Amino acid sequence: MSAPAPSPLAIVDAEPLPRQEEVLTEEALAFVAALHRRFTPRRDELLARRAERRAEIARTSTLDFLPETAAIRADDSWRVAPSPAALEDRRVEITGPTDRKMTVNALNSGARVWLADFEDASAPTWENVILGQLNLTDAYTRRIDFTDPVSGKSYALKDAAELATVVMRPRGWHLNERHLQVDGEEVPGALVDFGLYFFHNAQRLLDLGKGPYFYLPKTESHLEARLWNDVFVFAQDHLGIPQGTIRATVLIETITAAYEMEEILYELRDHASGLNAGRWDYLFSIVKNFRDGGTRFVLPDRNAVTMTAPFMRAYTELLVRTCHKRGAHAIGGMAAFIPSRRDAEVNKVAFEKVRADKDREANDGFDGSWVAHPDLVPIALESFDRVLGERPNQKDRLREDVHVEAADLIAVDSLDAKPTYPGLVNAVQVGIRYIEAWLRGLGAVAIFNLMEDAATAEISRSQIWQWINAGVEFENGLKATPELAREVAADELANIRAELGEEAFAAGHWQQAHDLLLEVALDEDYADFLTLPAYRLLRG
Repeated sequence: MSAPAPSPLAIVDAEPLPRQEEVLTEEALAFVAALHRRFTPRRDELLARRAERRAEIARTSTLDFLPETAAIRADDSWRVAPSPAALEDRRVEITGPTDRKMTVNALNSGARVWLADFEDASAPTWENVILGQLNLTDAYTRRIDFTDPVSGKSYALKDAAELATVVMRPRGWHLNERHLQVDGEEVPGALVDFGLYFFHNAQRLLDLGKGPYFYLPKTESHLEARLWNDVFVFAQDHLGIPQGTIRATVLIETITAAYEMEEILYELRDHASGLNAGRWDYLFSIVKNFRDGGTRFVLPDRNAVTMTAPFMRAYTELLVRTCHKRGAHAIGGMAAFIPSRRDAEVNKVAFEKVRADKDREANDGFDGSWVAHPDLVPIALESFDRVLGERPNQKDRLREDVHVEAADLIAVDSLDAKPTYPGLVNAVQVGIRYIEAWLRGLGAVAIFNLMEDAATAEISRSQIWQWINAGVEFENGLKATPELAREVAADELANIRAELGEEAFAAGHWQQAHDLLLEVALDEDYADFLTLPAYRLLRG
C-alpha cells in the first residue's frame, strides 16, 4: 500500500484578496510546504539555542569570538562567490515596504538597490504579505503603472536600465505566518516570504539579467546562516535553478552575530553578497542580551548613541575589514530623515548630518549605504561618488589597520552620555505612535521627521525596560520607575487625543498601542520581540 500524499498547505482565516490566486498557486504552495517540512524543525532548534545562549550571557555578562571556529577565521584562503554584475555597485540603497506606490518610487529613485521589505518596514497583514508579492512580480513584468485614487497622480516605471536592483528581505526566523499552515502548524514567515518570491521570480529575474537576491534579518549565529544556505541549495535544486544563483546579504544587527561575521560569510560563501550594519536592532540586541549585566551596559538615549561611539565604531570597522578580507560588500546604516515640505531650516540641518554620516561611511571603506527617502539618494550618492569615482566598490581596501578585541564590541560604558528624562518621553512617544500605525497595517511610519520601523519600537521599549530595571536617575532628579513610565504614557495618550480630535482618536488603535507598549516595557518577563505579542493583535 502506497504512503498517503503529504497534506497540502492550508490557507487559514484569511479574507480572499484580488488576484491572490496568482501568488497562491497549487505549485507555489506545495513548494512552501516542502520548505516547511524540511527546515522548520531546524528553525525550532535554533530558536531554542538562542534562549540557551541568552541564559549563558546572563550568567557571564560577556561574549567572545568562538574558539570552535577559530580555524575558519585563521584560514586566509577562502572568499565568498564573485558578485553578480547587478550587485557590483551598491553605493546607495533605498529601503521600504512593497506597497504599489513605494515599489514604483523605490525602483525609480536613482538608488542602485531597493531593499524590498517584508520585515521591519512591513506589518505582516495578509494583504501586505500577498499583495507585496504581487507588486514585485508586476514590477518585473512592467504591469505596475497606476494612478493614486486620492491625489490623482500617475506612477510609471522608468526604462529598465534606470531601475534599482531588488534585494528582498523576508521576515526573521522568529515570526510565523498564521494564515498558512501545514498539518495545523504555522509556517515560518521567513519561508513563506522567501518561498513565494523565489518560486515566482527566480527564473524571471535571471531572464532580466539579474537574480533572486535577499537580505537576511535578525541572524544571531553562523548556524542560522547555515540553515539559510541549506534552504537556498534545496530551493535551487527543487526548481532547477543553477546553484549559486541566489545572493544573500546578512544584516549584522544582533550582538551575537557581530562575533561571528566571518563564520556567517563562510557558511553562505557560495551565496554571500555582503554584510550590513543596522543600528537600532543592534542596540536592541545589546539591551536584550545584557539586560542583567548591571549599570555598565545601560545605554543612554538612543539618539545619543551615534555610529562614532567607540563600541559602535569597533562594530562597523570590524564589519568593513571582515567583508573586504573575504571579497564581500560592506553596506552601511540607515539615514532615516524624512524631509519636511514646510521647514527648509530643519532640512538644511538634517541634510548636513546625513552628509557627514555618509562621508564617514565612505571614508571608512563601506561600499554603500542605506537611505529611507528618495530625496536623500543624491546626498548619499555624492558622498560615495567622491570616494569611489568610477569604481563600483572599494572591496580592495582591506582595512588591515583595524584591530578589534572581543571586549571592544561590548564596551558600552565607553560612552559618556547618560539616559535623560526627555529620552524617556521620546521613547514613549515613538513607541506608542509606531505601534498604533503597525496595528493599522503600516510598517514604515514617519514620526517627528524620521522614518521609523519595528526596530525603532524595539529599542524604545527596551530602553524603558532597561532604565527601570537598572534604577536610572534622570538629570531632573526623577527615577525611572513603572509609575513614571505610566504617567508619561498617559500624558502622551492625552496629547495625541488633543492633537487628533475625538473622532480620529477613536478611529485609531491608540489605547491598544499604549497598553501594548507598557506591557512589553514593564513586564518583568522581557518579551524577546515586541512583534510577537503585537502580531496577536494585528487584524487581517
